[in-house]
Amino acid sequence: MRTLHSGVSRGTETLVFQGRVPQSQWAGMRAPFQAGDFPAPVKYGYLNVGVVESGPDHLAGRTVFSLFPHQTAYVVPADKVTVVPDGVPAARAVLTGTVETAVNAVWDARPQLGDRITVVGGGMVGSSVAAILAGYPGADVQLVDADPARAAVAEALGVRFARPDEAEKERDIVIHASANPAGLANALELLRTEGTVVELSWYGDRTVPLQLGEHFHSRRLTIRSSQVGGIAPARGRSYAERLTLALDLLRDDRFDALITGRSDFEDLPEVMPQLADGSRPALCHVIDYPGVN
Repeated sequence: MRTLHSGVSRGTETLVFQGRVPQSQWAGMRAPFQAGDFPAPVKYGYLNVGVVESGPDHLAGRTVFSLFPHQTAYVVPADKVTVVPDGVPAARAVLTGTVETAVNAVWDARPQLGDRITVVGGGMVGSSVAAILAGYPGADVQLVDADPARAAVAEALGVRFARPDEAEKERDIVIHASANPAGLANALELLRTEGTVVELSWYGDRTVPLQLGEHFHSRRLTIRSSQVGGIAPARGRSYAERLTLALDLLRDDRFDALITGRSDFEDLPEVMPQLADGSRPALCHVIDYPGVN
């Protein structure tokens, strides 16, 4: 494989970069092709798009997605790559793993026709969820984020935007993806009685304070965890089918709104600390490799 582009999964990769993976999760958080062990040093990442330079005839020369870290060239088993379909630019295809997470979240949320749905957190994952739900029949979808700059992303995706203090209440489903305890508290406040929060955030080693009296208790609310590592058995879908679906969804050029930063591979040692400390804000930051125009 020769890499064309890789993507920085900012939330998870920042936690890994900062050494904030709890010891209890060292096994569960291993990336499929991770080298090294937590806490460090590790080679970590899972959003890679490249060209097959040598392999089976049906893959030779094809552009494919794999769960490989940031690396210029590598060898993987042929059954660990998925062909990027026509109509999906290679740079956009780095979003495949993130859109796959969003697909899983929508499956876990189980929206119904005409539901009032809010996504709290307009990062890579939250925006991907909003993009998918924007096309759901009869759904009223609102993206909520403390950063007013996310309003432009919401507009590009075709959903409404609000700051946390302006968000609409009495929502049927709230999908939380801000990785901030305040966002989770806000998500609970937005629900109607018997509503559900689908929690997508991963907090690493942080303790999350949460008021489980007040609205949570009196309104009989539910918090459901959604994690890309597992598919609800009731869905009857394999991981390969979910990955293929994510790539098909990426034919939609609205997803380009999620790519808000790019840099060359050789600059990654300088770029990664900036992504981690927030001095270089980005949703999806794409890494371009040598030989790519």
